[in-house]
Amino acid sequence: MSSKNRLIYLPLGGAGEIGMNAYVYGYGPAGKERLIVVDLGVTFPDMDNTPGVDLIFADVTWLEANADRIDAIFITHAHEDHIGALAHLWSRLRAPVFARAFTANIGARKLDEAGLDPATIQVTKPWPEKIEAGPFKVSFLPVSHSIPESSGLVIDSPSGRLVHTGDFKLDAQPIVGEAFDEALWADVAGRGVKALVCDSTNVFSPNPGRSESTLGPAIQQLVRKAEGMVVATTFASNVARLKTLAEAGQAAGRSIVLLGRAMRRMVEAAAESGVLTDFPRTIPPEEAQQHPREKLMLIVTGSQGERRAASAQLSRGKYMGLELQAGDLFLFSSKTIPGNEKGVIHIMNALSEKGVDVVDDDADLYHVSGHANRPDLERMHNLMKPQILIPMHGEHRHLREHVAIAREKGIAAEIATNGTMLDLAGATPRVVEHIEAGRTYLDGTMQVGALDGVLRDRIRLALNGLVVVTLIIDEEDEPLGEPWVELKGLAEAGRSKGALSEILEDDLAQLVARADDKTLRDDDKLEDQLRRRTRQLVLDEIGKRPEVIVVISRLVA
Repeated sequence: MSSKNRLIYLPLGGAGEIGMNAYVYGYGPAGKERLIVVDLGVTFPDMDNTPGVDLIFADVTWLEANADRIDAIFITHAHEDHIGALAHLWSRLRAPVFARAFTANIGARKLDEAGLDPATIQVTKPWPEKIEAGPFKVSFLPVSHSIPESSGLVIDSPSGRLVHTGDFKLDAQPIVGEAFDEALWADVAGRGVKALVCDSTNVFSPNPGRSESTLGPAIQQLVRKAEGMVVATTFASNVARLKTLAEAGQAAGRSIVLLGRAMRRMVEAAAESGVLTDFPRTIPPEEAQQHPREKLMLIVTGSQGERRAASAQLSRGKYMGLELQAGDLFLFSSKTIPGNEKGVIHIMNALSEKGVDVVDDDADLYHVSGHANRPDLERMHNLMKPQILIPMHGEHRHLREHVAIAREKGIAAEIATNGTMLDLAGATPRVVEHIEAGRTYLDGTMQVGALDGVLRDRIRLALNGLVVVTLIIDEEDEPLGEPWVELKGLAEAGRSKGALSEILEDDLAQLVARADDKTLRDDDKLEDQLRRRTRQLVLDEIGKRPEVIVVISRLVA
């Protein structure tokens, strides 16, 4: 094994996708590097590909096998795609966790709910305070984003300074949280930046990003003109937007109600951490029921179509005693994340059927992104002047475009998708290893891997239906009665017009009656014949190849 030290970067999630962020940095001899982890986030399931799953996060098998080499875990901000897996994965890694106050507040709540010690997270101050983690010195560098106290990381190593931007935008007036401080970032870049690992989400957006502060007038005008009850939804973590919405309701003489556990938790955490002040007074849903409808403004969870969130429940009927009526206004102060369109449109249509006026943000009046657009990314490049640029936080097309922009400027750049380990010690990035970087699924209370077969079986059951065939064999290896059949997820009748279960039972009874003694004594052989015949019959009758479970019970003398 070579004794030459490597400076490695390894994404396990968030590179080649948007969400599930998990990044590893390391320094030392190949295979013996001391490691730090940046973010442990989640992504969310969908019924098409991950039915029944609760959460999805990065497969940390490689990290777990090298847990004795991990010196620290750093969480850049409190969005679920950066902190959501912390409580699920920490027990497998058991390294000190560092975050700023607001993020630590959210993380501590998650750990506490999971039965872990909330003091595991250590609150850290921003730059210039540094945390020593093995060969690294790490500082949190404040940056604006759509959640308070977002930070990039300055990671000083023996091979040079790395800057991990985290999620960011260049907002000089973010309402809540810190403004982007160009002078501060320029100061960090002053001693030279070996590599900039940079957010790529909005690389295809051609115009400079807009400030959160530009939204207030348009939202206030919309709320002021509304005649019925007003409901607005946005990301629960976007505390600045929650304040903008609440202030618009207050200016229109409306009482403010927060609906949704995640939203209340974010506002409480922001207030406890000191990042949110002067938030308009809110009233509980019980009190709201006593107020005139035209004097209410509800701010609710569920901007991405989540079925259990307040938006979806209001679209279906009453929620917490409150109900939408014809003439009310529902504002989506958010962009729909790709993949969530069906759920959002379903809610919009359900609201429309109630006679509710639905306003989305197609005109870019009521939402601004929390990520840097292409001109902002180029401004960051020019500010940092990195020797190397590594794009992260984006689908493959985003990473590729970001690399092209960097190379046009003469910056060495490389695409590193999940599982691709780069060595950044030289003048150019070099791919040195590929690590298995799959996904872990939280299914109920259990963590299952992509190769465990749970999801594959669930999808096959959903697509094909299920037939259970039961047969009892007596002590003399003779059938005790005929097989009986139970159907799940299949049509009750087929081409023969008779009940499918009865057709199957009659045919399978004949199969058993014709079976020789050797077959009746061999469970495996009998099971195979029953399964094959069942699948063929169902295919002939209704055109489906179902999953078939054969249960053979033998009576013992």
